[in-house]
Amino acid sequence: MRSVTSFLSTVLFSTILFSTPFAFLHAQQSDTVTLKSVVVTATRLPTPLSTLSVSVSVLSGADLSRAGVTSVADALRAIPGTAVVQSGSFGAQTSIFIRGGESDYTKVLLNGVPLNQPGGAFDFAGLTTDNLERVEVLRGPASVLYGSDAVTGVVQLFTRDRRQPGTPAVTLGTRGGTYGTLESYAGVAGGTARLGWSVGGSWATTDGTLPFNNESRTGSGDARLHLAPDDKSDLTVSGRWDDHRFHFPTDGAGNLADSNQSTTERGPTLGLDAGRVFSSRVEGRVSVWTHHGELRYDDPQDNPGDTLGFYNDFHSRDLQDRSGADVHTNVHLAARSVLTAGVGLEHEHDHSTNVCTGQFGDCSSPAIDTARTSRSLYGQALLPLGARADLTAGARLDHSSRFGDVVTYRGGVVLRLGPDTRLRATVGTGFKEPTFLENFSTGFVVGNPSLKGERTTSGEMGIERSLLDGRLTASATVFLQRFHDLIDYLGVPPTPGGPNYFNVAAADANGVETRLTAHPVGPVTASLSYTYLRTRVTRSGFDSSTGAQFAAGQPLIRRPAHTARLDLEWAPSVRGSGVVSVTYVGHREDQDFNSFPAPRVTLRAYTRVDVALRGELWRNGPMPGVSLVAHVQNALNARYEEVVHFPAPRRTLLVGAELAVGR
Repeated sequence: MRSVTSFLSTVLFSTILFSTPFAFLHAQQSDTVTLKSVVVTATRLPTPLSTLSVSVSVLSGADLSRAGVTSVADALRAIPGTAVVQSGSFGAQTSIFIRGGESDYTKVLLNGVPLNQPGGAFDFAGLTTDNLERVEVLRGPASVLYGSDAVTGVVQLFTRDRRQPGTPAVTLGTRGGTYGTLESYAGVAGGTARLGWSVGGSWATTDGTLPFNNESRTGSGDARLHLAPDDKSDLTVSGRWDDHRFHFPTDGAGNLADSNQSTTERGPTLGLDAGRVFSSRVEGRVSVWTHHGELRYDDPQDNPGDTLGFYNDFHSRDLQDRSGADVHTNVHLAARSVLTAGVGLEHEHDHSTNVCTGQFGDCSSPAIDTARTSRSLYGQALLPLGARADLTAGARLDHSSRFGDVVTYRGGVVLRLGPDTRLRATVGTGFKEPTFLENFSTGFVVGNPSLKGERTTSGEMGIERSLLDGRLTASATVFLQRFHDLIDYLGVPPTPGGPNYFNVAAADANGVETRLTAHPVGPVTASLSYTYLRTRVTRSGFDSSTGAQFAAGQPLIRRPAHTARLDLEWAPSVRGSGVVSVTYVGHREDQDFNSFPAPRVTLRAYTRVDVALRGELWRNGPMPGVSLVAHVQNALNARYEEVVHFPAPRRTLLVGAELAVGR
């Protein structure tokens, strides 16, 4: 109750702080940009938001920059139905849970290229927002278009390109502050009507919040080239390199225990997408992509006398590759009618090794070198049902060389009741293939090559209403989800030497997402969202005790029942702006691995306030534009944990400057 009161008090204070400009409400012109937006992720082709039956949110790179947001994870905190969980300090393992799904139920794409590890896992800790044009977030199953991993949502990042003549736009920036944090970034974008290109990069370091061995180092670089040699052809080539290293002194229960262990994740992402319009009705597209990830865990011997631990020296290395190709055709039958048919091929490979010495000598496990291939066939129809309604329907068949066939589908309808109201409904299914560890691990833990993929069946209904000539938009969505064939771990296999993983558990995740947005009202833009989520395990895993991860009747861990978000942006002139973001996260359950057998505990609710200020010293002219920036994360210095025994960073102040040319 105290946390709820704190959130409401903070919201009230922020509203009063920014309320004066609302006096200009009736003097402003209508702005219906939300209803006129075009998105790509929902259908894999540019589609007006007003014709979609699914939930999609769009975050622009410019808005994120003004809010001082430099990590994709922090950007996603503003999305209804999305819970972000960071395991303590900056750079620590960071996961998202969309609509109560597992942390590996979200497909992450960069310009159409999958970034997830095989089996869906993705660490958002090193993913930055520099050089991004926008982020599209689809909530709900999308395996019908994207195959495995798109169980409860898709997050797609689009890098910038600039297709207009003139001086290239150059941006240079840096900021630093608390915890020895230093962040720098640079980007340049240019082009013509036929050519757009961009190059960007960033580097961030921090000493971390813990007293020793808590450094984080993150570097990235990306480039994109878009070429349209004529009105009927286009080609986009994109690439990115990520390198993230995180040092942590903690064990699995958060205790300070090690002076030199670290994790590293690095590797390139490359993609090519090309299209050709063959006639006024037929378009063909082909994409080819690859993502290579090197994942390391290093825990060398602490000192020459460190010989008594079970593991004295441990190094593991995973080389994971995902490569694929997709060919599809879009047939435009009439206005707003598009039929899509496509085929896809994906190959995954994993080579895993570890070197280990302990008090009993060599404890290394045998190397794993394995691969699997998936082929897919899919189709989608976007059809108008008169002038006021649109239908979306699609189906997909995936055939895996390891676990056979999977069929997914999605269908939805949107009804426009006049120019200001939309009703929509969608049903669909999704799946996630097992990880290589769950399928093929050897040694102390044995994988199960007979595992099936985890699956979901989902439905949602929503309404959106535009008021006051488009200056105010209200929306609400109800969603129901059933998760089947969840994979659980059994410490003692039922047969000696047998596998430790089985498809045994099931769960529900149902809820409501609401959002209220006031479009530019004088110098103020405001958005308030609230999500209610109820998760429940419907079929136990191997451990049916109350404290187990999958215990019948218990909620899924780390999923809050109540979350809310308030965003206020004040831009009194083109030379300055201020953004206040208030995030409330309610009580949620976790497991305490500091004691056996990891009993359940309740994490306290918390309210986090972030503030960003930007002021321009001068704008572009004969001289480059220069801005001063300040960002306060957790401005009220709240104490909270997103993972039990891993405290979140306290108040963090960052100040810096940005230089812009040709903007």
